[in-house]
Amino acid sequence: MAYTATDVKNLRERTGAGMMDCKKALDETGGDIEAAVDQLRAKGLAAAAKKSSRTAAEGLVGVAVSGSKGVAVEVNSETDFVAKNDQFQDFVRKTIEVALGAANDDAEALKGAAYPGGGTVGEKLTNNVATIGENQQIRRMKTVAVSSGVVVPYMHNAAAPGLGKIGVLVALESEAPADVLEPLGKQIAMHIAAAFPLALNAGDLDVEMIERERKIAAEKAAESGKPADVQAKMVDGAIAKFAKDNALLSQVFVMDNKTLVAQVVEQAGKAAGAKIVLKDYVRFQLGEGIEKVESDFAAEVAAASGVPQPTA
Repeated sequence: MAYTATDVKNLRERTGAGMMDCKKALDETGGDIEAAVDQLRAKGLAAAAKKSSRTAAEGLVGVAVSGSKGVAVEVNSETDFVAKNDQFQDFVRKTIEVALGAANDDAEALKGAAYPGGGTVGEKLTNNVATIGENQQIRRMKTVAVSSGVVVPYMHNAAAPGLGKIGVLVALESEAPADVLEPLGKQIAMHIAAAFPLALNAGDLDVEMIERERKIAAEKAAESGKPADVQAKMVDGAIAKFAKDNALLSQVFVMDNKTLVAQVVEQAGKAAGAKIVLKDYVRFQLGEGIEKVESDFAAEVAAASGVPQPTA
């Protein structure tokens, strides 16, 4: 039995399941809508996916370290109430364990990894959505590692061990002993949580972000009415200050409000008799940048399902 994009649309509206799940169900049932509905419900996809369009900006950030490797993961829910749920917290904690063994920072690939106790991370997530009753998403993950040294985790205002709203990892590459590196990493992590650096070095700052700042600075300079060459210097100065203020190594350390982070690391290395390199860091703040995006369903079906559109 053939089916059209309209059938896919109707099946999705009835079950709330994703387009590709609906298309697969129709493929497997020969285009039989009712049989496809039953199949999606049997798989638990319908109950879970009905909630998938609802914005999930709450939840938990989790950080964990194993040896010389650390990982941060953000798992979102719709409400803060769910973030306090033992079942949800256990899921986040175990998902972080799985993420520590992942080969890359692909959150979608993480869903296909084996979950402790059976099934996959994605299947457990689907089950949680169905049983807890809220949309939940594994939003992102990032790994840092050192060949020699430490990765130090920090959770600001932890809701549970390793879980909270602002999670930080600091990777310090060094031959210095852990009892020197750990407290240094903890202080730098606290700085990162408070100061919100956008990159490790000025050269790592997002190019598009710098261009936006340059345009803003140019507009402000133009308003001054000063000569063009003076305006150019004003713009360059504004960009240099922006880069300095937003790159971690050039930020002023919040612990003393006078020393640059790079100098703090250098001084610690001299005191320890071994060079210390701040190799990398992660700062995940729960829900940052999330906004609900409305989409054109018809165009979405056409693009993703590959099913011909009905003609008028």
